[in-house]
Amino acid sequence: MNQAEVYQQLNEIFKENLDLDEVNLTASTTADDIEGWDSLAHIGLIAAIEQQFGIRFVMKEIVGLHNVGEMVELILSKLNA
Repeated sequence: MNQAEVYQQLNEIFKENLDLDEVNLTASTTADDIEGWDSLAHIGLIAAIEQQFGIRFVMKEIVGLHNVGEMVELILSKLNA
């Protein structure tokens, strides 16, 4: 799986979980940029991402993420491990 495919799947996860009509995630996107992405929604997003990609995050990884680009890199590293 490549970076573009991860972004495509993340866009769908965010649209579904945050009930958005459209979302266009970029590497610099943060929770402040997306309506409805609060701490509670973050938990649901993480669970959906883990399920979609068949991976598991540890708490240290989650709290260390600063933007979607870092999330994509973390997903790719777990998929390629």
